[in-house]
Amino acid sequence: MVLFVNACVRKESRTRQLAERLLGEITEDYEEIKLENIKFSKVDEEFLKNRDRLIADKKYDDESFAMARQFARANTIVIAAPYWDLSFPSILKQYIELINVLGITFEYTPEGVPRGLCKAKKLYYVMTAGGNYVPEEFGFGYVKALAQNFYGIKNVELIKKTGLDIKM
Repeated sequence: MVLFVNACVRKESRTRQLAERLLGEITEDYEEIKLENIKFSKVDEEFLKNRDRLIADKKYDDESFAMARQFARANTIVIAAPYWDLSFPSILKQYIELINVLGITFEYTPEGVPRGLCKAKKLYYVMTAGGNYVPEEFGFGYVKALAQNFYGIKNVELIKKTGLDIKM
């Protein structure tokens, strides 16, 4: 299964258009999760206590972990996130907080090192930017580090178009 994580909110999103071209080349059916349509929970002390309790009780089938299970079972992942204000949209960070679940997307070795539990062999990160100042560590680098070091997805590729708003 291909998972398309869509963090694009504009109707004419250039990032989404680029991601759709990639998805057309992949030629497999995909599941799309449109992040703007998600009602993210408020991450407060009560949320964290409930989440920790569910993890401790190994209740991974709880509905609150549905997105983490979906992410973990995907064979290929495409994340489309425009480059805004020196990073990606905050809804992508909220999504990452929900899928980063001990026992579903990663576990720790006895030495305390994270070990990935995700099936995906490839993660594509698709982004566009109006300008050319796009340091990788501000957006893509964060996602790449999580994918490789927590989720076990070693093959991570950046697909980008920058300088789209620069007039010559």
